Amino acid sequence: MTYEPFHIIGKDRPARWLITCDHAANTVPPCVGAGDLGLAPEDMARHIAYDVGAAGVSRHLSELLDAPAVLSNFSRLVIDPNRGEDDPTLLMKLYDGTIIPANRHADADEKARRLDAFHRPYHAALAALAARQEDTVIVAMHSYTPKLNGYPPRPWHVAVLHEKDSRFATPLIERLMEEPDLCVGENEPYGGHLDGDSIDRHALDTGRPNVLIEIRNDLIETEDQQRAWAERLAPILMETLAKVGL
Repeated sequence: MTYEPFHIIGKDRPARWLITCDHAANTVPPCVGAGDLGLAPEDMARHIAYDVGAAGVSRHLSELLDAPAVLSNFSRLVIDPNRGEDDPTLLMKLYDGTIIPANRHADADEKARRLDAFHRPYHAALAALAARQEDTVIVAMHSYTPKLNGYPPRPWHVAVLHEKDSRFATPLIERLMEEPDLCVGENEPYGGHLDGDSIDRHALDTGRPNVLIEIRNDLIETEDQQRAWAERLAPILMETLAKVGL
């Protein structure tokens, strides 16, 4: 099977939603270290390599919303699609205390090669899907680890990240906070904007309504958990969008 740097699900689905998953996979393409970054399998299964569970939530959410989804098919350690091309963390050599052997000596030429092979094709696909309708609403799905090395546990079950455009994010946070069993974070466990990131490029620069949702990854480890979160989020998203009238 020919390697592709992204997957598109439901390309012809009619809804105005577009689900994106920048960190969907821990795949190391064959042309990068012969498919191996030099990390142990247990490290490649961690949050440092991809957003655990986010792809499953994205697939189910796109089906429930009758919307397309675009998912990356390369590890964030190969090159991070949710970073601008000039971001210093685009190609990580150390992440959460773990050295990435295949990246230690990656130079500007290698970074450029990975941009051309993976990062740019993913963003081209995302841009094309976003442009298919004039009123596209982007929902970016991510997940985060319950605890970074040397830091306290993260209590939030779900969080919404935003900064420059809060038209949809703020009402969604307010709606999620009505759920009695959820600890909801706003711009937690980190801030909601980086220049040149996916939301910046495909939503903020174009004026599209958008939201970035983070789920703590121990809550979406299994297929059943991923489906349950999608089933919970889909009606809340639709209800909130209708309420704000975007």
